[in-house]
Amino acid sequence: MAETPPSPLEATLAYADEFHREDDILRAARLRGAEVGAPPILPGGGAALCFLATAVNARSVVEIGTGCGVSGLWLLRGMRADGTLTSVDVEPEHQRLARQSFAQAGFSGGRIRLITGRALDVLPRLSDGGYDLVFCDGAMHEYADYLAESIRLLRVGGVVVFDNALWGNRVADPVQRDPDTVAIRELGKLVRSDERLRPLMMPLGDGILAAVKLAD
Repeated sequence: MAETPPSPLEATLAYADEFHREDDILRAARLRGAEVGAPPILPGGGAALCFLATAVNARSVVEIGTGCGVSGLWLLRGMRADGTLTSVDVEPEHQRLARQSFAQAGFSGGRIRLITGRALDVLPRLSDGGYDLVFCDGAMHEYADYLAESIRLLRVGGVVVFDNALWGNRVADPVQRDPDTVAIRELGKLVRSDERLRPLMMPLGDGILAAVKLAD
């Protein structure tokens, strides 16, 4: 039986994602992530991270969810040459593999601060208003808490970014009521209703939700 061809919408979304190509270092990091059960951000979402880091001239970035370094590589490539990435993850083995990816890409240890621990234990120890961008790709049931911490951490004009904002097309389907889907929907409502933020939903990868901090 012949395969059903993709719909025009599916083809368009695939084209948008595939427009952003990974190099060998990113592909190797992606394979490591797949092997250890740490699925990385998709190329379209990664390219959005790189773009946003460049747009805000990011010098200080926080990442929740190191994985095996794919999103960190995209962020570092968009940041200033003197920028520092602070990345938090509960899995030390994932961070060890991420460090390999960063070294292969030529990023020195001085540009990367890896912290092992729960994000909600680590984030309160970071400085108010000290960061240009916060990227959240951790436990979805904690996304609302990440948002609150991100607003505190960001300078005015900084950007908070969430991955999996469409969550495999489940968020747009009101029938889907699993806890992660509900948490992401609630996050969207929080971002849209907060007058301190100017949001943008991007249908790249598994969905990217970004918001600029307008005021404290």
